[in-house]
Amino acid sequence: MKILKFGGTSVANAENIKRVLEIVNQKSEQDQLVVVVSALSKVTDLLQSAAAKAASNDESYKDIVAEIEKKHLDTLKALIPVSEQSSLLSHVKRIINHLETLLDGCFLLGELSNRTADTILSFGELLSSYIIAEALKQTNKNSGYKDSRELIKTNNHFGKAAVNFEVTNQLIREYFAANDSQVVIMPGFIASSLDGIITTLGRGGSDYSAAILAGALDAKVLEIWTDVNGMYTANPKIVKQAQPIATISYQEAMELSHFGAKVLYPPTIQPVLRKNIPIVIKNTFEPESAGTYISNQVSSKDTIVKGISHIDNISLITLEGPGMIGVSGSSKRLFEVLSNESINVIFITQASSEHSICIGILNSDAENAEQAINGAFEVEITQNKVDPCVVEKNLCIIALVGENMKNHQGLSGRMFSTLGKNNVNIRAIAQGASERNISVVINERDVKKALNTLHENFFEENTKQLNLFVMGVGNVGEKFIEQIHNQRKFLKENLKINVRVIALSNSRKMVFDEDGISLKEWQAALENGETANKDTFIARAKDLNLRNSIFVDITANASVSETYEEFLKQSIAVVTCNKIACSSEYDNYKKLKNLSRQFNAPFLFETNVGAGLPIIDTVKNLIASGDKVHKIQAVLSGSLNFIFNNFDENNSFHDVVKEAGVQGFTEPDPKIDLSGIDVARKILILIRESGYEMDIDAIANESFMPAESLATTNNEDFFASLTKHAPHFKAIYDEALSKDSRLKYVAQFENGKASVGLQFIPKDHPFYNLEGKDNIVLFYTDRYVDQPLLIKGAGAGAAVTASGIFADVIRIGNV
Repeated sequence: MKILKFGGTSVANAENIKRVLEIVNQKSEQDQLVVVVSALSKVTDLLQSAAAKAASNDESYKDIVAEIEKKHLDTLKALIPVSEQSSLLSHVKRIINHLETLLDGCFLLGELSNRTADTILSFGELLSSYIIAEALKQTNKNSGYKDSRELIKTNNHFGKAAVNFEVTNQLIREYFAANDSQVVIMPGFIASSLDGIITTLGRGGSDYSAAILAGALDAKVLEIWTDVNGMYTANPKIVKQAQPIATISYQEAMELSHFGAKVLYPPTIQPVLRKNIPIVIKNTFEPESAGTYISNQVSSKDTIVKGISHIDNISLITLEGPGMIGVSGSSKRLFEVLSNESINVIFITQASSEHSICIGILNSDAENAEQAINGAFEVEITQNKVDPCVVEKNLCIIALVGENMKNHQGLSGRMFSTLGKNNVNIRAIAQGASERNISVVINERDVKKALNTLHENFFEENTKQLNLFVMGVGNVGEKFIEQIHNQRKFLKENLKINVRVIALSNSRKMVFDEDGISLKEWQAALENGETANKDTFIARAKDLNLRNSIFVDITANASVSETYEEFLKQSIAVVTCNKIACSSEYDNYKKLKNLSRQFNAPFLFETNVGAGLPIIDTVKNLIASGDKVHKIQAVLSGSLNFIFNNFDENNSFHDVVKEAGVQGFTEPDPKIDLSGIDVARKILILIRESGYEMDIDAIANESFMPAESLATTNNEDFFASLTKHAPHFKAIYDEALSKDSRLKYVAQFENGKASVGLQFIPKDHPFYNLEGKDNIVLFYTDRYVDQPLLIKGAGAGAAVTASGIFADVIRIGNV
C-alpha cells in the first residue's frame, strides 16, 4: 500500500484537481492507495480570517463565507457532470451552513475558543476531501471516502493536538483490513479526541496525517505531492540557483523542515522513521521529475552540506548577570517559565562561564516571554545579581544542515567567513555535538544576502556572483558594459564569476533591476528609467542589500567621489576611475583605505593612473614585498602625450586639442588635462601608494597654459582662447625644435618633493620616443637603483580605461 498526500496548491482549483486524479488513477493500477488531501489553496487562511472577524464583531466574515462557498461550488461544478451535481451541491451547502452557524455564534458571543477554532478550521479539509472523493468516483468506481476524525484520535490540546498512537493505529488497521477499495480519499489535518471532539494537528498537519496512516499500515512509501520538485538546497523563492535534493536522510530532512523548509511539516517524519518507510516528495505539476527521496540511507559520496534553511520572525532573548555564575538551576528556571507560558524555544546558546543564556523564540512570543522571565527573576534583578532580559526582534535563524558535516573540519569557519565578507553580522551561534547542524542568528534584512552567499559558497562550484551598481555611462562606461557582455560566458566558465549589472545611471536617468539589466538592451532600459538622483541611487543600492555588491564610478564628478564612504560602510566594494577621492585631503584618502579594511570592502582605483596599465598594482606589490620607492619620473597623461606628439607646424594646438577630445582622450572639460591638475592628481596617488604622506598643494604645477585660457568657464571660450594664443604655443614648439627635443608633460617625485610641468626631452631620454597616447613610469627603488622599473603602454582611451575598471572588478571576484 502507498500513502499519497496532496497539498493545498495541488488541489487549488478544478484544473489542478484533475491533475491529481490523473496521478491517482495511474498509480492505483499498481498499488492500493490512501490519498490524503489538504484544503483548497488559501481556504484555511480564509477560515482563520473569518473566525477572527466574527469574534471581533466584524460582519465582513459573511463575505468570506460567501467567497469560500463560491470557491467550492465552482470547483464541484467543474469536476462533476451536471446530471449528478444536485445532491452534491446540496451537501456542500449544508456544510457551509453549518460553518456559518458556528461563525454566527462567535459573532454573538464576541469570542473564539481554541476548541471552536479547530472546528471552524476543519471545514477546509472536509469540503475538499468530499469534492475530490466524488470527482474520483467518476473515473474510478473502486474508490471510497473515509473521515479522518473517525480514525485519528488525539488529546484535547486544541490547535496542535497530540496523537494517541495506540488507539489510532488500531482503528486504522481495523478499518483498512475490512476495506477493499483500491483508493480511499481522506481529509488531512483533522482528527478528534477520544470523546469525539474535533481537533487539528497543527498547520501543515496534512503531512502528519499521511505519515500516521503510513506508519500504522506499514506502507511501502509515503508520497508528499506539492508544487515543487522536492526539498531544495535553499528556498528557491529567495535563492534562484537552488536545486532539488535527490536523496536525503530522515535526520537531515527533519533539520531542514524544522528550520523553515515548508515543503515538509516537521512531525511528519516521526511515524515513518520508526518503520523505516521512505518518503518521496513529488511535484504534482511535473510528476515525471524524480523529486526527493528521504530514507535512513546516508551516502558518504553526498555533498558535505545538504541544504541551507532559515526561520524568519525570530527574537533573541538574553538573560545574564553575575548572579548566574556557578548557581545551579538558573537554566531550569528559565526554561520552566517559558514552558509554563507555552513558548517554544527554537534556538539555545549559553556562555561557558554560565554568565549568560541566549534563546531564540518567535517574535509573537517575545513580549510575553520578556514579562514572564523578568517576573521569575524579579528578586535577582532587584538585587542587581541578574540584569533584566534583553530582547532583540526582527532577526532570523539560518542553518547549514548535512549528515556528512561531522566528517569535515572548518565548516563553521567557512560559514562565518562567507557571511563576514558580506557584512552579515552574526548575533548568536549554536552547533550541536552531532555537527549535523550549524545555526546562526542574523538580522532579518540580511537573510536574502546571507542565503545566496552561503548557497554560492557551498553548492555552486564556488561560482561568485558580482552585483554591479554603475554610475557614469559615457564613452568609458559604454565600453565597460560592452566588455562585460562579451566576457560573461568566459568569466563564468573559466573564473567561476557571474557578473550582473543591477543599476545604471548617467546624469539624466537611472535604472535598477534586481535580476540584472539586459546588457543587450541597456540603452533603452536606461532611457526609459527614472530621473537620476544620486541619493536615491545610493539608498536603493543599500536597500537591495545584495551579496558581493560593487559600486563602479565611471565619472569625474567630485560629489560622486564623496559617496564612497557610504558604500564602504555597507561592505559595498568601490571600483573607480575617478581620481578625485584618492587625490583629496590625505586624511580622507586614509579614511577610505581604512574603511575598506574595516568593512572588508575592496577599494580599487587602478585606472586612476595609466588607464588600463598595472601601475598602482605594481607599486602595491613593491611595497608589500618590502621595497621602497625613492624616485618617480613619469609621463602620466595620455591625452597630453597625444597632443604634444601631434602638435607641429602643420597642426595647430587648437586643432590637436579638439581632435584629442573627439577621440575621447581628454576629459569633457579639457582644462582638467591641460592645466596639469589631472597629472598632479596621478603623481600624488602614486606618491601616496608608495607610502608617503602628501597633499596636492605640495606639488609644484608649472603650467604652460596662458592664464586667460585657464580662466575660461566654458569649452567654447576655452577653444577660442587657444586660437587667440596660437603664437604662444608655436613659440614653445619652436623652442623644442631648436633644442632637438620633444615636448613631454612630466611628473616627478624625489627627496620628498614633487612637480608637474612641460619639459624639453632630449633624444637620449627614455621619454623621447613615447608615441601616441602612451604613458610611461620609471620607479627608482631600493631594488631598482641604476636601472629603474619601467612600465609603458597606452594610458588613455575609452577601451583601455574600461578594461582597467573591468580588471578591478575581476580582482574582487577572485578575492
